[in-house]
Amino acid sequence: MEQFPHICSAPIKPKLVAVSNVISFANPKAPLYPRLSQGKSWNEMTVTWTSGYNVIEAVPFVEWGMKGESQSRSPAGTLTFHQNDMCAPPARTVGWRDPGFIHTSFLKDLWPSSVYTYKLGHKLVDGSYVWSKSYSFKSSPYPGQDSLQRVVIFGDMGKAERDGSNEYSNYQPGSLNTTDQLIKDLKNIDIVFHIGDITYANGYISQWDQFTSQVERIASTVPYMIASGNHERDAPNSGSFYDGNDSGGECGVIAETMFYVPAENRAKFWYSTDYGMFHFCIADSEHDWREGSEQYKFIEKCLASADRRKQPWLIFVAHRVLGYSSSYWKDASFGEPMGRESLQGLWQKYKVDIAFFGHIHNYERTCPVYQGQCMHVGKSHYSGTVNGTIHVVVGGGGSHLSAFGPTQTSWSLYKDSDFGFVKLTAYNHSSLLFEYKKSSDGNVYDSFTISRDYRDVLACVHDGCEPTTLGS
Repeated sequence: MEQFPHICSAPIKPKLVAVSNVISFANPKAPLYPRLSQGKSWNEMTVTWTSGYNVIEAVPFVEWGMKGESQSRSPAGTLTFHQNDMCAPPARTVGWRDPGFIHTSFLKDLWPSSVYTYKLGHKLVDGSYVWSKSYSFKSSPYPGQDSLQRVVIFGDMGKAERDGSNEYSNYQPGSLNTTDQLIKDLKNIDIVFHIGDITYANGYISQWDQFTSQVERIASTVPYMIASGNHERDAPNSGSFYDGNDSGGECGVIAETMFYVPAENRAKFWYSTDYGMFHFCIADSEHDWREGSEQYKFIEKCLASADRRKQPWLIFVAHRVLGYSSSYWKDASFGEPMGRESLQGLWQKYKVDIAFFGHIHNYERTCPVYQGQCMHVGKSHYSGTVNGTIHVVVGGGGSHLSAFGPTQTSWSLYKDSDFGFVKLTAYNHSSLLFEYKKSSDGNVYDSFTISRDYRDVLACVHDGCEPTTLGS
C-alpha cells in the first residue's frame, strides 16, 4: 500500500498541500503475462506465466478449449529461482528481487490451425479461484500443411518506457517501436522468434517483469520463441563459451525459467521446432558449437532431419553472428570466423535457405554465399537450385545501433543501421517472400523471393553432395 504526496514546488520551500488516499493492488499475487511457446510436438502449445502463488497456497492450471466449445483444464508445473542461483553481481547482490513463481502448462492434442481460448487459473486452499482475463491463440499447422504461414524474426530488442523513466542511458531506444509494429500487425503474424538479448536486464531481476508486460499482447497470442544471447547467459566461470559478464550474473537461469523452449535440456539452449512448411534449427551461440562438440552434433542432426518435401524452408538461427556480417568483431574479422569455419559446411551440405543472427545491432543481408563467394546471381529473386545460404543479421530489434566496418565486401547486398525486423511469408511449398521492415513505420525496405520445386532442393550443390562411384 502506498500514499502519494502532492507538493507545490516553490522556489525555496516546497509545501505539502495534499496526500492521496491509500492505493493498493486488488490482488498483488494475480497471474500475469502469459507467454506462449511451441511444445516438443507440432500439436502442443505451452503457456508460461508469473504469479505470487506458491504450490502450497494455490494449484495453478489453464482452462482452455477450442473457441466456442467446452473448456477443459490442464495442470501447470511451478518453478522459481533464488538469489544463490545467480552467478555474480549485480544479480546476486543489488539487482536481486524475488521473482515470484513461474508456471508452465502443456496444452496437448491440438487440432491444426484452429483457434483456442484460454485463461490462467489458481485454485486456493479455501476452494475459491483466482482467474486471469481470457486470451486466444491459433494452433500450429500440421507439418507440411500447404497454407499461408508468416514468421517474424529479430534480435536484441530489450524494453523501455513511454516516458523514458527507469532506462539507463537510452540503451534500447527502438524497443517500443518494434513492439508497437508487431502489435499493429499481429493478425498477420503466426509465430515470433526473438533470437537473443531478450531484456537487457543485466542482473536487475525486476526488468524481466517489465519486459514480459511489454510483450504480453504478442506473446499471449502467438508463440514467442527465444534464443539465448550473451546478455542472458554469459558470466565468468559459469560454463558459458564466452567468459564476460554480459548477463550481469544471471548466467542463463532467468531466461531458462521465464520462457519455455522445447529443448532436451533447457540449460543447453538449443532446440528444433516445426511450423507448417518451416523447419527451424535454433543454436545456442553461448555454448560450444565447434566441430565435434555436443551442440555441433545437434545442429547436424537437426538440419539432416528436415523432410524437405514437406518442409522446404530450412532456417538456421543463432544469436552471435556465426556466419557473415560486415561489422568488425575482433582482430578485424567479420562476425565470428570460427563459426563460419565450423558450420558453413553443414549449411551447404543440408542446403539451409537462410541463416539468421542478432548480436550486431543493425540489418544486413548477403547473397547466397559459401566460402566467402556469392553462389547465385541476383538480388531480389532466386529460383531453381540455390548454391549457398543467405545470411541475415537482424539485431536491430531495439538496442543501441551498431556501425558497419569500412571495408566493402562482395557478398553483402543490403545494409541498414536502423531498427527493424524480418518477416517471412510462405505461400506454399514453392514460394517464399522475405521482407525487412523498419520499426519506425512498418514499411518494407528490403525484400526478395524464392521460387523453386522439390527437385531443386534435391539437386546437388557445390560441396553439398556425396561423391559417386564410376559404376553405372
